[in-house]
Amino acid sequence: MTTMSNFFTKYKPGAPKIVLIIMGASLWAFAAYRILKLGIIMIEMHALNHYMNYLIGLAGFFPFFLLVFRKVSKRYVNRIIHHKYERPCIFGFFDLRGYILMSFMITMGIMVSRWEVIPAIYKGTFFISLGLSLLASAVFYIVEGVKFIKGRNELSDERMTRATSSTIRGENERE
Repeated sequence: MTTMSNFFTKYKPGAPKIVLIIMGASLWAFAAYRILKLGIIMIEMHALNHYMNYLIGLAGFFPFFLLVFRKVSKRYVNRIIHHKYERPCIFGFFDLRGYILMSFMITMGIMVSRWEVIPAIYKGTFFISLGLSLLASAVFYIVEGVKFIKGRNELSDERMTRATSSTIRGENERE
């Protein structure tokens, strides 16, 4: 058993934490692009008042992002930052639950966009809200990644300052 776990530990495709944050941001941004594109196409083809539908989609974005996507993004970014390994598995930007949720969302998105049960104008407006929420999640990942890098740099600067000051104190005590 330990031989097998050593094998997986040794050969896992690991990456620095910041790479996982960037990959998560890229995935959310790609999904946002695809969903927003669908929403814009549906609104442009079927809406009588385009701007009103865009405004409704924008209004739906705020609660959707604040109540759902911000919490999920925060949980995943914190999970990456506080991971016990410095180079976690490259697929670790989501946990199993996140991959299941993403698969479900993709499947439902494809099914809803193909079904004729819901009028295209409503689907388009919903896709605008969803796409903007995904885009905001990508931006959230990027902002948290920048904070993570700055925090690391400040920590290393602080360590260097402490090391330098202890070295100087040691030299002064010898004299």
